[in-house]
Amino acid sequence: MLTWFVAAYLFVSIGIGLTAATRVKNTKDYAIAGRHLPLPVVMATVFATWFGAEAVFGVSATFVKEGLNGVAADPFGASMCLVIAGIFFSTQLYKLNILTLGDFYRMRYNRSVEILTTIAIVISYLGWVSAQIKALGLIFNMITNGAVSEEAGMILGTAIVLTYTTLGGMLSVAILDFVQMIVVIGGLLYIGNIVSGMTGGVAPVIEHARAAGKLDFFPKGADIWIWITFLGGWMTMMLGSIPQQDVFQRITSAKSAKIALWGSILGASVYFCFTFVPMFIAYSATLIDPAVFGKLVVEDSQRVLPTLVLQHTPIIAQAIFFGAVLSAIMSCSSATLLAPSVTFAENVVRGYMPHLTDKGFLRVMRICLVCFAACVLLYALNSENSIFGMVESAYKITLAGAFIPLVCGAFWKRATSQGALAAIIGGIGSWILIEVLVDEESLVPPQLIGLAISAAAMVIGSLIPQKFGKTPSKPSGYLHEHAARPHQH
Repeated sequence: MLTWFVAAYLFVSIGIGLTAATRVKNTKDYAIAGRHLPLPVVMATVFATWFGAEAVFGVSATFVKEGLNGVAADPFGASMCLVIAGIFFSTQLYKLNILTLGDFYRMRYNRSVEILTTIAIVISYLGWVSAQIKALGLIFNMITNGAVSEEAGMILGTAIVLTYTTLGGMLSVAILDFVQMIVVIGGLLYIGNIVSGMTGGVAPVIEHARAAGKLDFFPKGADIWIWITFLGGWMTMMLGSIPQQDVFQRITSAKSAKIALWGSILGASVYFCFTFVPMFIAYSATLIDPAVFGKLVVEDSQRVLPTLVLQHTPIIAQAIFFGAVLSAIMSCSSATLLAPSVTFAENVVRGYMPHLTDKGFLRVMRICLVCFAACVLLYALNSENSIFGMVESAYKITLAGAFIPLVCGAFWKRATSQGALAAIIGGIGSWILIEVLVDEESLVPPQLIGLAISAAAMVIGSLIPQKFGKTPSKPSGYLHEHAARPHQH
């Protein structure tokens, strides 16, 4: 019965996505939903940016093991990212009427910076999207009692998400996000209510977590290196996720800059508050059956939440839970498949096909999407990292290489193409060297060293050539006078 319910839910979701796909007429519809989205839909799609496999399985599992200190990156860093990105994109980039962040790098700097940052952004998505696919495989394996292996579940999940995303793009993603957010919030609150009845209410769970030290957010002690590691995880998610195409396209799909701003702030607020629901449910399991779930926390903490639902709730609750979880993961994975594919097509492929028609370029975007999905699936099938680990490491490359050129390009008039190239090469190069050469865990997170070197390289690379009169910076107002290949799309 559970399997059939989930199958029916998936068919309905695909149907909604395919119906929305019939309204896609050009690349602007496909990439940023034609910039027609109202506030409720923008809020829902921003919420869905992060509320996927990591929020449901990864964060809850990490909280059970490490407490709030272990989840500083998400939801704390992730929700702050959405607020900062919303303010930044709505005030600085929305009026440029561009399709991708790569367009900004080209407009502000040059083609070389556009290609390098685009490649960094695309690579960063491998870990994030693979985490969603891995979670889909876990769900299909559990609801079928092992009849569908995790590997087969990953393949099936990829095919389902790919079906409506390939045809409908951001328009399908946005409409499904709105529907699925309602399912997610309603479903998980219902499960939380059932679980709280088993524990004697919410208060006993919170008190138990407090007594166990799970509510201690900041590191204990005055060891500066522990604090640097803690802040490193927080900053990687908070800042490294800002130069990301899925965050950009969800926010700039709004029909006005004001809606883009408030949609991101409200979506981030709902996300931050609601992420504690799966944490509460997962931690409740350790009170309901300490022997079974205590062992599971050690062996595979990602299974704590779904195992609790399967073993201790009625069939209708199981159906609602897995429907809600699938909603969350499908919403997240569809947009994160779309984002790097659109970016690669627009900022790498398009430069080699300047005379391609809009209809032809739409076809190229869809081909890139299918190819990227295949890469993600291969990575997911061969990765042994946890869902939380895959996501947490995804944004190190963009923090080290893409963040400084983005911020300096928007706020520092003297930033130049040479400075941006130095920032990208210096930041990513130093991060990779430390990751490869330092056998033991570095006292300072390698991505933070990469960020610092990127900032220094931007300043030095921009100012020295200007001092000797070789490289003038682009004048103030340049971006607004030279819109990116003004999208005749």
